[in-house]
Amino acid sequence: MELVVLSVPDCPHVALVDDLLRVVLADRPGVRVVHREVLDQDQAEREGMRGSPTLLVNGTDPFAEPGSQPSVSCRLFRDEHGQARPAPSEAVLVAALAQASGTEPPRVSLPPRLREILGVDGQRRPAPQERGQRAIQQAVLRSFSATGCPPTMDELARVAAESSTTAPQVLAALHRGDFLRLDEAGRITAAYPFSALPTRHRVTLAGGVRVFAMCAVDALGIPAMLATDAEIVSTTPDGADVVVAVHGGRPEAEPSTAVVVFAGTGCDAGPAAEVCCGHLNFFTSHADAVDWAAAHPDVPGTILSVVEAGQLGREIFGSLLV
Repeated sequence: MELVVLSVPDCPHVALVDDLLRVVLADRPGVRVVHREVLDQDQAEREGMRGSPTLLVNGTDPFAEPGSQPSVSCRLFRDEHGQARPAPSEAVLVAALAQASGTEPPRVSLPPRLREILGVDGQRRPAPQERGQRAIQQAVLRSFSATGCPPTMDELARVAAESSTTAPQVLAALHRGDFLRLDEAGRITAAYPFSALPTRHRVTLAGGVRVFAMCAVDALGIPAMLATDAEIVSTTPDGADVVVAVHGGRPEAEPSTAVVVFAGTGCDAGPAAEVCCGHLNFFTSHADAVDWAAAHPDVPGTILSVVEAGQLGREIFGSLLV
């Protein structure tokens, strides 16, 4: 594998890229890193430099945003949260290297009980690559993570144009595949794990952005997907609040007796937003969850610890922005 760092002379951000590469490539022997200076616009067009610095992986710019053009101007990159920064984030670079090498980032090793509950890839939600579906899905998720809201149609139109299609066509396909939900006017109401409408599951990200999640597992999946800390405040079906602080990927609940009811059975009977999400909730104790389950015998499910529910959230949503 060859990495090429393109930059204008004396670019102050090259040092940031070099520091990042030293960290990420420490356990990747055999990767060749080349630096080339770009002196003018003509050379930028020949080399494929979309601003300084540009990092090419095997001759391709995996960080290029839709519509970006060759340039000798200062380059900014989007991290996994959609925020602009002068160098790629470690998570984004690792994902790009994994894709270039034909491997996937390491998956969470779930205990057998959780693997049986989840099924083999049965509820992971990466959209297919064809016709721009994955690109649109990721653009929608990044908008929620950055602003708490879905993107505008103009923003999605630019992404769709890269795949020679239109935003309404791609959104309709994602709706049919239950990767997101649209209302009758074609507006995005949900993009799992996010909800555009208020729910009982409120998530505040480390940067201060507040979002709504579709269910308890989705709420725990959001910080896993974004590789960030977060605070979840969720109102149980009994009207009590459960507060979950997620630090370093590990959730800690208050009260500590809190559990999650995972009602996954039957989710293939229709859109998850309609048949499942309303039944995946926090409860303040195992006893409260048992009482709720006894009162709802038509909703088969499993009672999970908050840590187990967090593992499921990571398994389902952790790779969506890769």
